[in-house]
Amino acid sequence: MNIYADTAARITTALDALKRDGKLPADLAFTGIEATPPREVSHGDVASNAAMVLAKAAKMKPRDIAELIKGRLDGTPGIAKTEIAGPGFLNITFTPDIWLALLPAIRKNPDYGRPNLGRGETMNVEYVSANPTGPMHVGHTRGAVFGDVYANLMAFAGYKVTREYYINDAGGQVDTLARSAFLRYREALGEKIGEIPEGLYPGEYLKPVGAALAAAHGKTLLTKPETEWLPMVRNTAIDAMLVMIKQDLAALDVKHDVFFSEASLKHGNVDEAAASIDDLRQKGHVFQGRLEKPLGHDADDWEDREQTLFRSTAFGDDVDRALLKSDGSYTYFANDVAYHHTKVARGFKHLVNVLGADHVGYVKRIKAVVAALSGNKIDMTVPISQLVRLMRNGEPIKMSKRSGNFVTLREVVDEVGRDPVRFMMLYRKHDSALDFDLAKVVEQSKENPVFYVQMAHARARSVFRNVKEAFPDLAAGAGDLDAATLALLSDPGEVDLIRKLAWYPEMVAGAARAGEPHRLAFYLHEVASGFHGHWSKGNDSPYLRFIQPGNRDLTVARLVLVDAVARVIASGLGILGVSAPDEMR
Repeated sequence: MNIYADTAARITTALDALKRDGKLPADLAFTGIEATPPREVSHGDVASNAAMVLAKAAKMKPRDIAELIKGRLDGTPGIAKTEIAGPGFLNITFTPDIWLALLPAIRKNPDYGRPNLGRGETMNVEYVSANPTGPMHVGHTRGAVFGDVYANLMAFAGYKVTREYYINDAGGQVDTLARSAFLRYREALGEKIGEIPEGLYPGEYLKPVGAALAAAHGKTLLTKPETEWLPMVRNTAIDAMLVMIKQDLAALDVKHDVFFSEASLKHGNVDEAAASIDDLRQKGHVFQGRLEKPLGHDADDWEDREQTLFRSTAFGDDVDRALLKSDGSYTYFANDVAYHHTKVARGFKHLVNVLGADHVGYVKRIKAVVAALSGNKIDMTVPISQLVRLMRNGEPIKMSKRSGNFVTLREVVDEVGRDPVRFMMLYRKHDSALDFDLAKVVEQSKENPVFYVQMAHARARSVFRNVKEAFPDLAAGAGDLDAATLALLSDPGEVDLIRKLAWYPEMVAGAARAGEPHRLAFYLHEVASGFHGHWSKGNDSPYLRFIQPGNRDLTVARLVLVDAVARVIASGLGILGVSAPDEMR
């Protein structure tokens, strides 16, 4: 049940009738029509822009169209009155039964709020994709949470989602990892290695890798040239880093369905880069040419030569992109082309790459590649997850000894818990910088959003435990609640709560369309605020309390409202991957 979508549909039905009556142009398209909560409660229950957005195409005054719609809506079931405001906005007021019918719909429908936007279409969401060179750090946390909740939201909205992690295990950084691990291997054998040389990874997390290499190989690696020991150590180190990364992500309850290895793009008889370049060439998107010198480029380091280029500018990029280096090897960009070639081949209809702020320059080129490879048939979205500044009581956090030069994700989760990390990483839009204060997120106060929302759910569930004292025989799970006299819910605070719950389906749909999971966190805080506010009024005015010992019927009706509040909060927290506790400890 979606009151706002249903109202928009009723307006569209009225417009169709007006077209049939010849009062509106027969070819008038009904686009851009919205039905939303009005800014002021005194303006009614639903506001619509229908007359405003159709006026130009209909070549009519907005108020004239509004009058026609009003004439069709007035007197129809569920509508108490329709008013015209300003130049032609429609303000619709429902009869009370419309709001009250929402409560049993929430109770009986476990999928309340779930929009079927995706209709089962396939979507690949790639997120985190950190280099496998160490533990996850706090900078990865926001992208990990955002990507995971983005995937949850899209799955809730009806898409068939595949969650993917791209393992960058084929570049120079993994050779550096191997050399760093080899140094720890020598240390494990008793050698004094001193200070870690510049350019190698200094973190203590590589000590267990060195110990494992010593246990497996003894001193034999010391007698081998680097060309022999490097691939052996590299494979061992990458495997160990992936185990660590997966454990870190599991601590945050971040899940992936696929871990895709960059090294697999060129393995054995497989050369995905060559296949993808050939595909682009056959489509006419590869050519031999020269690139202009980039602005600010050092002239001594500039190589003006004819090279193999992808015609990226034909798809909205700023410059064309090189695919091969002067020695004939693939550029880093060519590997990106190859990887996205596999995504296209796997048949996804929607691709989402969640990137960090340091990769904003990749957005246009990646979108261009997907457009070229798919013939503009695949939708590509690239959200940018901005930086996180870690604080404690307003002061920046010092670096971690374990990692060497950063604070690890695991350290943050171990200190404050999974729920605060997940919720607070979404309590600001993903493309805005975020200050994450370790002290603030564990405060048990209304100033802490995650505690405030979880406390609302716990309070709601406590009502069902406490009602047994007044009515021991009350069948709070069903029975009595199904037969509740909901017309007894007439207090403005109760009606306001129902209005907030009614917005859930539209809020979820809007968040999914915009790719903005933070809207859900804000909405849940708003619902929690309304619930806590009404609870507090009951402290001062006992007749507003949910449990009325002398009035069973009113208590049962209010239990239905409380149950609906708890269910919507639990549903929203479930999408965020945050628990909905029955008690706060």
